[in-house]
Amino acid sequence: MATQTPSDKKTPPDKKAAPDSTRRSERSRHAIYDAALSLVGEIGYPRTTIEGIAARAGVGKQTIYRWWGSKAEVLLEAFLDLGEQAARDAGGTDVYALPDTGDLAADLKHVLRLTVDQLTDPRFEAPSRALAAEGVVNEQVGRKFTEQLLMPNLRLYVDRVRAAQEAGQVRQEIDPRIALELWVSPLAQRWLQFTGPISYEYTDTLVDYALYGIAPR
Repeated sequence: MATQTPSDKKTPPDKKAAPDSTRRSERSRHAIYDAALSLVGEIGYPRTTIEGIAARAGVGKQTIYRWWGSKAEVLLEAFLDLGEQAARDAGGTDVYALPDTGDLAADLKHVLRLTVDQLTDPRFEAPSRALAAEGVVNEQVGRKFTEQLLMPNLRLYVDRVRAAQEAGQVRQEIDPRIALELWVSPLAQRWLQFTGPISYEYTDTLVDYALYGIAPR
């Protein structure tokens, strides 16, 4: 009589593999991200609700409250995930990383043009405006928005200006953190407050004014 080895044993037909809860959770999480982003784009942030996000994502609202405390937190995380997707679509590189070609003006103009593209992209514009507006009236959201979205990008500018200082292209006494506001802040204000159009020509001009000044040469 043949002896049955462990590899010969078969799982009884009534025994099914347990569902992968991790995979299911990830599917639900990304469905919630997609729902939050699409609703904010379609009906605006004020009319977007946890209940609406849950219904669009096909999950119970208790699932959302298990992971997040508010719709602002859902949107913030969804927006961060959207940025990561954009990086993956670009080949796995950080699409917002500042290049260092040795030409500071060209590098800044390149990245600010990418910023214009993002700010005018419907996928990014609605959630960006919603988070910026909510951050003004909700301190907790504002701090998270600044810490997780704004500061990492600002540090890239600081690093690039410091590299230019080391190369002798920027005066040593210049504070990089203040310097970057010469081109970042005007762009943000114009976009947020609709004080004028944003374009490549506009951001190129900001860089020229910041680096070369407006006084007679």
